[in-house]
Amino acid sequence: MTAPAQESSDPREAEVWARLATVSDPELDESVADMGFVESVALDDTDEVRIGFRLPTFWCAPNFAFLMAHDMREAVESLPWVSRAVISLSDHCHAKEINHGIGNGLSFSESFPGQTKAELDKLRITFRRKAFQRRQELLLRRLQKTGLSPEQLCHMRMAELAKLQFDDSETVALRERYMEIRGEFGGPEGDGDLAFANDEGAALKPETFAEYIKDLRRVRVNAEFNANLCRGMLQTRYGETSEQ
Repeated sequence: MTAPAQESSDPREAEVWARLATVSDPELDESVADMGFVESVALDDTDEVRIGFRLPTFWCAPNFAFLMAHDMREAVESLPWVSRAVISLSDHCHAKEINHGIGNGLSFSESFPGQTKAELDKLRITFRRKAFQRRQELLLRRLQKTGLSPEQLCHMRMAELAKLQFDDSETVALRERYMEIRGEFGGPEGDGDLAFANDEGAALKPETFAEYIKDLRRVRVNAEFNANLCRGMLQTRYGETSEQ
């Protein structure tokens, strides 16, 4: 749902949408802007940015909603000219608590006192790990289609991956998304380190490569199913479609 950025004559609004495009639904690893979760962006004379935010259902998990709202605020407030970003979640059973918590810089447990003691760090890591696996699987399959063998991929180094030349922008984008998350999982990421390892840093083996890819595919397919389900529910609820 990035059309508003294109329709606005204010370049600052385009900057805001660009920052929102970097924020992902933690479960889906899809941009909140592309998913259609961001309903509106408004700027005022004090450089405050107000962002309208909605989700596919009234009962979407509050922890996911809180993470997205938190990340949107941080992403937009990273723009040097923004004085403040106000995130307003609507049509949600916990909108009041989430809006209050995000607006006042509270943690999740502070926003929901007496209901949870756990912060969201473990949840975020769990879904970032799955995002790593999905991005890795997509890139590995694409590289196989270019003619690279499992042996070559298992022994490839980070510097080699960075230097690969591609004729299509989609493969370039897959590599960029993978390398953006590579430092979080898979062990060291220096030029001489393995480009592809599992999420615990263990080297991939050519003889088990096919089975490894198959396991990663299950993670990706589940996420894609959930993403399509969310898009369908959002369209049903609001009668709109998000741009892909």
